Amino acid sequence: MRYTLSYDPVTRIEGHLKIALEIDTVAGVQQVVDARASGELYRGIEKVLTGRDVRDAQHITERICGVCPVAHGMAAVLAQDDAFATTIPLNAVLLRNLVNGSNFVESHVLHFYLLTLPDFIAGPAVPPWQADWALDRRFGQADSDALLQHYLAALTIRRKADQLTALLGGRAPHPPGYIGGGFTCTPRPERIAQFEALLDEILAFIEVVYIPDVQRLTATYPDYLTFGRGYGNLLAYGGFTQTAQGTDAFFARGLVRNGSDTVEALDLGRITEHVTFSWYQGREAWHPAGLDAQPQNPKSQAYSWLKAPRYDGMPCEVGPLARMWINGDVRGGISVMDRHVARAQEALKMALALRTWVRGLDPAGPVYAAPVPTQSVTGVGLTEAPRGSLGHWLAVGPDGRIARYEIIAPTTWNCCPRDNSGVLGPLEQALLGTPVQDRDRPIEVMRVIHSFDPCLDCSTH
Repeated sequence: MRYTLSYDPVTRIEGHLKIALEIDTVAGVQQVVDARASGELYRGIEKVLTGRDVRDAQHITERICGVCPVAHGMAAVLAQDDAFATTIPLNAVLLRNLVNGSNFVESHVLHFYLLTLPDFIAGPAVPPWQADWALDRRFGQADSDALLQHYLAALTIRRKADQLTALLGGRAPHPPGYIGGGFTCTPRPERIAQFEALLDEILAFIEVVYIPDVQRLTATYPDYLTFGRGYGNLLAYGGFTQTAQGTDAFFARGLVRNGSDTVEALDLGRITEHVTFSWYQGREAWHPAGLDAQPQNPKSQAYSWLKAPRYDGMPCEVGPLARMWINGDVRGGISVMDRHVARAQEALKMALALRTWVRGLDPAGPVYAAPVPTQSVTGVGLTEAPRGSLGHWLAVGPDGRIARYEIIAPTTWNCCPRDNSGVLGPLEQALLGTPVQDRDRPIEVMRVIHSFDPCLDCSTH
């Protein structure tokens, strides 16, 4: 018997996500046969930016989200540096990387312990853990108790990672350190020492607790190595350059088709956004540099405030798995558990990079090179956020103010609706074939969704 289920909102994510599913029995297994992912809250930050001073962009875009704000500050100033052809000092390059990288580590720990682990273990018998689905629990009591203790320890580690962000960025969340032309913090020796001491504690937690816990989860739920694959198309903008010339990127840029080991060069001109099934005017596909999307709700056929990004016409997954695959660090497979494994390994990779970058700071060196503002120019800021590839496209008008701004966030890629040809988004495709044991408690579906770590706050623009 085929039936429709709707879950609104999906909990333990950032923002408002609705998932509508068609469930049917196929080959004797009750499973998902169709899916629609809907972003339910319009944010419209690009419209807020229009007409503003260019230097406002990093401060406003960081307010898109309180969990992953730092990458927006990074993308905004990269777009300004590109528009005004500014070369920033090495200290500023490293400081930007350190603050953004600290947010990566914090976000990865947050995702596994606070947003994902409750899908697999019972929390304490007190609010807010009491609304619980006691379904498909495979850990014994000793393992469950240990994981719960690590959940609580992760709260402290998250705080320490936020301290890293605030130490150099000025505040967490929404650090004001990012500025076109460089950074506002100076790398004083006492700050460097404090940063290294906190980082040592965080690194020990990742190595001794986080990675073994992900390995334990994978061993206990091996069937989730086969769920949630999707299309297998992986995309990364790359980023975290490590020189003043903007070279030697820590994350490589590239594209993988259908889980291949071949990494293709990325042509940014092949990126388009589709809006047939989105609450925006028109039914055309546009490159983000020329898109000025106007909201339209209601609209026939539309069901989401997310647009549908495509590369060369393909839906693509972005995030830790895409980055680690394109860099050649993790290539086991594409699934629910592979996403968790890649995220944990990336947390370690990033924490080790933070150690290198902080030791490369020069307390006596400059942190800023004044840009020369120019009218009627364009720029693009491409970087990696914890949840995947992030792009800011900027156009400056003849009055020197922002004429157009377009953001494609990671979750816009991952959780987008169908495109103009009716092709499902990556999350929608990944949900197909997911078994559903209990229609009232679809824990399997939630595990697939949470593996993408959606952030609807970032993506609904």
